[in-house]
Amino acid sequence: MKHLDEILQNVKTVGISGHVRPDGDCVGSTLGVLNYIKTYFPQIEVSLYLDPIPNIFKFLRYSDHINSDRSENRIFDLYIALDCGDLGRLGDSAKYFEAAKKTLCVDHHVSNQSFADENVIDPNASSTCELVCRLIDEDKITKEIAECLYTGMVHDTGVFQYTCTSRETMDLGGMLMQKGIDFTKIVDETFYQKTFNQNKILGKALLNSKLYLDGQVNLSVISLEEMAQFDCEPKHLDGIVQQLRVTKGVRVAVFLYENEDHTYKVSTRANDDTDLAALAMTFNGGGHKKAAGFTIQGPLEEAIHLILGELEKNF
Repeated sequence: MKHLDEILQNVKTVGISGHVRPDGDCVGSTLGVLNYIKTYFPQIEVSLYLDPIPNIFKFLRYSDHINSDRSENRIFDLYIALDCGDLGRLGDSAKYFEAAKKTLCVDHHVSNQSFADENVIDPNASSTCELVCRLIDEDKITKEIAECLYTGMVHDTGVFQYTCTSRETMDLGGMLMQKGIDFTKIVDETFYQKTFNQNKILGKALLNSKLYLDGQVNLSVISLEEMAQFDCEPKHLDGIVQQLRVTKGVRVAVFLYENEDHTYKVSTRANDDTDLAALAMTFNGGGHKKAAGFTIQGPLEEAIHLILGELEKNF
């Protein structure tokens, strides 16, 4: 594994991106790397391209430097993809990645096919933020960088409770805490705290949920109409699939929400060894063994039938 400093040698321009619909680990890892380059390589011109991020992450330093407009054409000396399992997940930023003189991918998704020139892929890592911690020197991690990386680790480990959490994860988390960050506030305000409408649509999702395959699958759907009813966007639906998962006796939780084009975004979580990454790849998605996602065409009843059919095979 190369040190990030080594990769940045003789580089004048750097582009950074994460996956579409950025979550905590995506935001934390991309902003962590952006902060690192701006702090220790001020001579490098660096640009971060991401979809609009949730407001809960806007306290992170340089979040106001995120560029969501990818209409310009640029060729970077180095383009870094973080927390992204394949080129398609980069969305509109893929053109920068493909045009770059050199590319780097840092990721922990088991479905990643090492699509960059340099790849740092470890499916056993809790998060991409954990991998970024390994790529830079501990004494170079400032408070601002630590806030970014700790936020990402918190979100991808469910506050250090998911099985992806290892001793190294906890050691690195402790190291980041010692950088002077307000770790309690980060956990409370970015992971647990929800708006009134978010809590209401969570309640609606729970009321909509049904058990399938002899109670082994807990599945729920939120429609575009229901999102409009509660004045919620897709980014406000985080955490619903996890709440479905913590239902006694359930092996797998499945949450679908309707997209504007009437396809459905699907999130899955497992309580056992069901391989959800393999399930997601069946539908051209990806992720981890116990947490994966994909997009599926409607109509809804047919989509549910296909998902349950694949889960039944796995069971």
